[in-house]
Amino acid sequence: MDVAGVLDRGHQLVVTAVEFVGVVVIVAGVAWAVRQFLVDGLRHRDTAMFTRIRLTLSRFLVLGLEFQLAADILRTALSPTFGQIGQLAAVAAIRTGLNYVLRKEIEQGQQQVDRRREAAR
Repeated sequence: MDVAGVLDRGHQLVVTAVEFVGVVVIVAGVAWAVRQFLVDGLRHRDTAMFTRIRLTLSRFLVLGLEFQLAADILRTALSPTFGQIGQLAAVAAIRTGLNYVLRKEIEQGQQQVDRRREAAR
């Protein structure tokens, strides 16, 4: 195998590893949220509990999407075609939009939690 083949294979492995990390982060977040919902959410049925679970899941999703976007950027980093650049732009725009919405949701949820804490004092 020549040097270009080795570099290409290494590049593919790095992209796959970064994608895998993103998937693991999202799956871990979903598993955590399901566990918390079953353990605390069903028992307490409190809005604050659901908000806390939702906020934490959102944070996992944001982080996982960041890894997925990084993998997409790495995938097109070597010798990109115009088609790949267009695909990356579309995927990046969608994921950036999702991240923006999730971050706003996290901020609003955190403000709700903070207001409830202040009111409880």
